[in-house]
Amino acid sequence: MSFVKYRLKEVAADFGVAPKVIAEIISKFFEKPKSNTQVLTDEELNVVFDYMTQHNQIASLEQVFAVKPAPKAEPPKVEAPKAEAPKAQQPKPQQSAQQSQNPSRPQSGAQNAQSPKAEKPKEPERKRERRVVDTSAVQVNAGRFADVDNLVSEKVQNYQGGKQRIGGKKGQQGNKQQSGKFKGNKSRNEEQEKMRRLQMEVARKAPVTVKIPDEITVGELASRMKKTAGEVIKCLMKNGVMAAINQVIDFDTAEFVATEMGCKVEKEVTVTIEEQIIDDHVDTAEELQTRAPVVVVMGHVDHGKTSLLDAIRKTSVTAGEAGGITQHIGAYTVDVNGNMVTFLDTPGHAAFTSMRARGAKSTDIAILVVAADDGIMPQTVESINHAKAANVPIIVAINKMDKPTANPDKIKEQLTKYDLIPEEWGGETVICPISAKTGMGLDNLLEMVILTAEVLELKANPNRRAKGTVIEARLDKARGPVATLLVQNGTLKQGDIVIAGTSVGRVRVMTNDKGRTVKTAGPSVPVEITGLADVPTPGDEFNVVTDERMARELVEQRRQAQKDALAKLNQKVTLDNLFAKMQEGEMKELPLIVKADVQGSAEALKSSLEKISNEEVRVRVIHAGVGAINESDILLASTAGAIVVGFNVRPDAAAAASAHRANVDMRFYRVIYDAIDEIEAAMKGMLAPKFEEAVIGHAEVRMTYKVSAIGTIAGCMVKDGKVTRDSQVRILRDNIVIHEGEIGSLQRFKDAVKEVTAGYECGMSVVKYNDIKEGDIFEFFVMQEVKQ
Repeated sequence: MSFVKYRLKEVAADFGVAPKVIAEIISKFFEKPKSNTQVLTDEELNVVFDYMTQHNQIASLEQVFAVKPAPKAEPPKVEAPKAEAPKAQQPKPQQSAQQSQNPSRPQSGAQNAQSPKAEKPKEPERKRERRVVDTSAVQVNAGRFADVDNLVSEKVQNYQGGKQRIGGKKGQQGNKQQSGKFKGNKSRNEEQEKMRRLQMEVARKAPVTVKIPDEITVGELASRMKKTAGEVIKCLMKNGVMAAINQVIDFDTAEFVATEMGCKVEKEVTVTIEEQIIDDHVDTAEELQTRAPVVVVMGHVDHGKTSLLDAIRKTSVTAGEAGGITQHIGAYTVDVNGNMVTFLDTPGHAAFTSMRARGAKSTDIAILVVAADDGIMPQTVESINHAKAANVPIIVAINKMDKPTANPDKIKEQLTKYDLIPEEWGGETVICPISAKTGMGLDNLLEMVILTAEVLELKANPNRRAKGTVIEARLDKARGPVATLLVQNGTLKQGDIVIAGTSVGRVRVMTNDKGRTVKTAGPSVPVEITGLADVPTPGDEFNVVTDERMARELVEQRRQAQKDALAKLNQKVTLDNLFAKMQEGEMKELPLIVKADVQGSAEALKSSLEKISNEEVRVRVIHAGVGAINESDILLASTAGAIVVGFNVRPDAAAAASAHRANVDMRFYRVIYDAIDEIEAAMKGMLAPKFEEAVIGHAEVRMTYKVSAIGTIAGCMVKDGKVTRDSQVRILRDNIVIHEGEIGSLQRFKDAVKEVTAGYECGMSVVKYNDIKEGDIFEFFVMQEVKQ
């Protein structure tokens, strides 16, 4: 296909004949043209050029060059007889002269003799010269430029032998406006420009360098090689690979095809967003500085882990825990004889397996607490396995040595079954008999911790962007998502952009374990931060990055990857599990919605509840979240027919009303045992509740007073229902249960009363609890017997 549209009247004008003549020539071999403006095909043009060349021969090329010196060509008007030049225009004689020189005008032969001839050859000389140069150029470069035919139009290719003239009409228009000399310069410039473009096109034919990743589609490979997909598929088929345009091929196959098609191949290194924004350089020995050890306290439930930490910290944590068990992970920094040590307190209950695993992975030393009167228990064994899996050295603390039934030798003997051989028996395990209650052996234990840390040579680089682990996370109504982070390397600063799993944000406020606001936190320092967009998952690694936009992009990628993995998991059916999935159609299901005050508790409760499925009923937690029970939870429960399980949380007013309307069953627990036992009993059909809790009213604390003899008195306004002297009270702060107990006293003005109804003010105290603040909500309830 030609690049230039060449119309019939333009061809006639270039040959200096009437369009009718060209139309007659074409009609002899092809269909007669419909109009003078019809665009001629390459075949029609070739026929016209051949016909005109055969019927208008010149003696030799010498005629073209012999007439070059004649300058006086413009004045004479010798072409008046011509039909084509009836008008008296100055440029027309030039055109007629050009036409006379052209062999297509034999009738003008008489005028080609004298001065007109001097005029006539000037233009043909230029055009003939152009043809000769072009032809020779193509001939000279044909060997060097193998693909020249693909780079220029057929019009230029057919230029050899004087069959085709290029530039016709534009050349004529130039002649009409400029002198013959100027036109000659212009034509030469045009020719040089064409040759330059030709050379540039040929240069582009040099071997293409293609960058190929580990995997690439056939279509993308063709695009990068500047080839058609058909050519690539043909090459693949020739080598025994059947691949469609959208099919992915590996690097080796793509490299083979590209090399065979004359391309140079380079391996494309794909740099992920994670690699771009997360600082993962290896610290040199000069950059590293000694850091504090991180010690995890592990062991069976009620063996005295938190009491041991209390004795070390000289504070009381246990008293504030429901049922005396630890249900959250705690991180504390303690000064031991001038050496800072970070302690992580993990729960001992079976439900908190994942919490203990996280604790072991984040730490340097594990203290295994074993009660001297109880011995090795299931969670003790589990703790040993977690510590070994994390390759963490174990120090055994045999607690409760103050009890008369203590038997440390029996415990040492039991430990040998788990490859923990005491030092005095020729092993490597440090065993310290202690009593958290009396303080016996604590100094020796701490000394062993410091000694073990020195042997480990724990070091970190504080002069880099921080990275570490999320220890705990929760949703606070006032502050939003709150996360407890353990910095393991670098220094975390206020204002840093933090990415943790699928959560990202900027550190607004940093609080240490003492409750003080800090600006920076170095290696081995636990801090609580606010500013994240979502509640991260405990156990996630966190990193400080510099580009917030790319961090958010990375979080979106991680979320999508999680969704894809979950979808793949749900859809995967194999022959092995096909029968099981068919049987599930007959199996009853108990859907649950779990809401807890912290993420770790929600995870623990979810995994524990899902484990208690039996043959008749399968427990499925359809949603597990953090924070107060809200309307969306009730809506989901209503739609799915689920029971809402609240762990240390309460519903807000709108959710409670919505649950009442939709008859959604809500259960609230403060101790994880109760939740598991009650649901397990219900599944076995043994649940026979004789009493149930009935909320009788709510009051808001407007003011607090300190009275030395009694403690804190709360001035309250009863918002709804009523308050009775014998009712029990639950203190809510941001819908999180802070305390549950009994009313100590109830007064209106100076009189003790038995009951205060909605809309009235009253003063009251809570038995053995004084941490009451303005804005707290008191929820009053009584236990009522349920008729069987």
